[in-house]
Amino acid sequence: MKLYRYGRLAAVGLAGALALTACGSDDNTPAATGAKPSSTGGGGASIECATGTLSGEGSSAQKNAMDEWVKGYQAKCAGTTVNYNPTGSGAGIKQFNAGQVDFAGSDSALKKDKGEVAAAAKRCQGNEALNLPLVVGPIAVAYNVPEVEGLVLNGEVAAKIFNGKVKKWNDPAIAGLNSGAKLPDGDIKVFSRSDESGTTENFEKYLKAASNGAWTTEPSKQWAGAGEGREKSSGVQEAVKAEEGSIGYMEWSFAKDAQLGIAKIDAGAGPVELSGETAGKALEAAKPEGEGNDLRLKLDYATKEAGTYPIVLVTYEIVCSKGLSADKAKLVKSFLSYASSPEAQQKIAEIGYAPVPSSVASKVTAAVASLG
Repeated sequence: MKLYRYGRLAAVGLAGALALTACGSDDNTPAATGAKPSSTGGGGASIECATGTLSGEGSSAQKNAMDEWVKGYQAKCAGTTVNYNPTGSGAGIKQFNAGQVDFAGSDSALKKDKGEVAAAAKRCQGNEALNLPLVVGPIAVAYNVPEVEGLVLNGEVAAKIFNGKVKKWNDPAIAGLNSGAKLPDGDIKVFSRSDESGTTENFEKYLKAASNGAWTTEPSKQWAGAGEGREKSSGVQEAVKAEEGSIGYMEWSFAKDAQLGIAKIDAGAGPVELSGETAGKALEAAKPEGEGNDLRLKLDYATKEAGTYPIVLVTYEIVCSKGLSADKAKLVKSFLSYASSPEAQQKIAEIGYAPVPSSVASKVTAAVASLG
């Protein structure tokens, strides 16, 4: 079987191109008091360490980024433990609002109309909860078809595959976008997320915006299309890897780790391969929606800009601006200071994410500094 692995992101190309998204982790152990400075030479991050245990929960799309950050942070700050539970964005927000974790990771910002903003403010003792973008996670349409290399899809055809209306790999709708390709006369097996997921919501936002009406349901964290559900990004990854003829959506780093084929997306100006540069162009057009230190963004999923990969998500760290105990506040600030540093952003750029560009990084740094 031919499977395809895309190369590492180049730091220079990414740094000016991309933006945002974030994470979570899990544990309730009270933090120890006291803090000590930690500085590194040779261009490493200099942060103020705080001892104790930090807990968070949420987005599984940025689990691989979290793993890198936890490893790097704990190496700098002895006596500190960061636990992350990748249960999905919806579960992370619920646990944060219930006071069970210190911060949440979500691939969509808190929503006013669903009561999430009000619930978060209550959890933060009447203070605002902030959405801080820290990781960019392009969403890959990943497939496992031995005969097909460089599959091309557009919004309409992707929507018809994922809502079950296009059922065969050699369907004329797919063939029309893949001239000369040897498309098998086999069934398409669709895999999706079964848990509440920000990756699902962002993928459905793309399908809704770019499908010329082929996708009719309103985007939400709960999958509304066809196929079999699997828990977390890792579950979809494993299912697609295990079954030939299958397709699914997942964060880019999961598709890369599994060496799956990744579809090129044609928004009208020709097929675009997923890369740090092409995904970054989609983020350059993002519009700020929050105020002050609340840094939520609005993405344009229907962009037709040449050379732009349109299916991206931003993971936010959801934190209390104030309202945590002094020890927990120090831990949150310390860890996020590291996560937003150039050193930490470079680490995740090497595994399929993207560093926060300087224009956004300065705002994130200021927001983290304001936490108390």
